[in-house]
Amino acid sequence: MTDSTNRREALLALKGKTVSLPDLLAVFGFRVRNYQTVPVVTAELKDAGLATVPSFAVCGLKEKLLVVAETAETAEVHQDADEGDEDGELLQGTLPQHSFKIGDLPSARAGVVSVSPSSQLSDATHIMQAKNYSQIPVIDGTSGLRGVITWKSVAAKYATGTVPTLTNAMVEDVPVALVSQELFPLLPLLIEAGYLLVLDENGSYSGIVTAADITARFHATALPFFLVGEIEFGLRKCLGAKLSPDAIRAVQHKNKQTGNIADLMFGQYVRLLREDENNPTLSAQADANWAALGWTGVSRRQFVHALSRVKDIRNKIAHFDNEPLTEQLITELVEFSGLLKMYM
Repeated sequence: MTDSTNRREALLALKGKTVSLPDLLAVFGFRVRNYQTVPVVTAELKDAGLATVPSFAVCGLKEKLLVVAETAETAEVHQDADEGDEDGELLQGTLPQHSFKIGDLPSARAGVVSVSPSSQLSDATHIMQAKNYSQIPVIDGTSGLRGVITWKSVAAKYATGTVPTLTNAMVEDVPVALVSQELFPLLPLLIEAGYLLVLDENGSYSGIVTAADITARFHATALPFFLVGEIEFGLRKCLGAKLSPDAIRAVQHKNKQTGNIADLMFGQYVRLLREDENNPTLSAQADANWAALGWTGVSRRQFVHALSRVKDIRNKIAHFDNEPLTEQLITELVEFSGLLKMYM
């Protein structure tokens, strides 16, 4: 039998029983509840026709869960839970589990191009020109660091009337960091020197981190935040101008029915417009909402699918996924933002 079949049988065997959250997650081989594991458990519970009371996605860590057959009521509870951190609190395990390390930057483990102590200065400067490097280490073997050649150190020799060589132009006071060191305390040194040579766990030099790498990482991390904020502003402007407070209350949680578009989360934006809504009342309201927008030139199915994708991408950002968004995901955000601007 496949792993999926085994999990399904294990889940069905729990029907009518009370389990702990760790025991439920263990069925799937998971240890923590986060943005990656919750959708998997939700989908397989649904496929097995099951749900938990209370919802495993938002219950307390020590709370007991009753495994029951899924009904329209439990489906709505779990759909609400899928909205994410409704009270501004992230689920256990979604925040970073360690501080940002030097080794978290790709360039820290990308390898080091170096020259040997017996090389000519022209060998070093040729590589620097060809690869657009600002510096190149002088390393004997894999870990015998002798120094670093930089354009600044070469120019300094010319400035004093000295003919530069690999030996006299080499900077011996080299800023070195371990892959396991925290990045932020080292930023002043990185900014001053312009680079950090990175030493891995085995004592070999594994990469070089430059100020440009930090800028690139900031761009990759910050750009999605701005795009998601831009999209949310566009949604509020487009939907808020056309939909009534009652339509907005219909997708809000029972204790938070403000009727204010600014109080919605991305999952609730989806429910405002989704065609295949499980709740018949919400489904009819979603039809009316789409008609109220008057977007005759837009495919509702494609728009809602794209909006749902934005919701998923937003969750990756909000839950501090270690990996920066791919260019494809960023492109999806840019395209959806551009679409909204056409109707603002």
